[in-house]
Amino acid sequence: MKKLRGFTLLEIMIVVAIIGLLAAISIPSFMKARNTSQAKTCVNNLRQIESGKEQWAMATGAAVGTDANSTSNRPAVNLYLKLQSTGPGTNGPVCSIASATYNYRGIGTNATCSVSNTLNDLDASAWHILP
Repeated sequence: MKKLRGFTLLEIMIVVAIIGLLAAISIPSFMKARNTSQAKTCVNNLRQIESGKEQWAMATGAAVGTDANSTSNRPAVNLYLKLQSTGPGTNGPVCSIASATYNYRGIGTNATCSVSNTLNDLDASAWHILP
């Protein structure tokens, strides 16, 4: 009769240590890639917002400095965007990232994007602007 042999405690501990080491190496890279992806998404959305602001300004004859972020103007600007507006009514932020907030600002001034970052306690929010 053959005697069946299982794994020893030492072998199991080595496997668990290797898995932990691989996780410790890969998780920071994943988080960096996630933050880079969020930043690129915000910048691309800012480009679309700027395009929509300019189209709205040309269609309505809005002067430079007109606040596109006001409650009366923002829904009109959103009509020129190819992004789905989220949030209450049509005044909510436009983004595929749930924690992003956009400030359209005035005509002739670049919009800004703020992404809440709960993973980094030192920097509670990351701001993205057009280059």
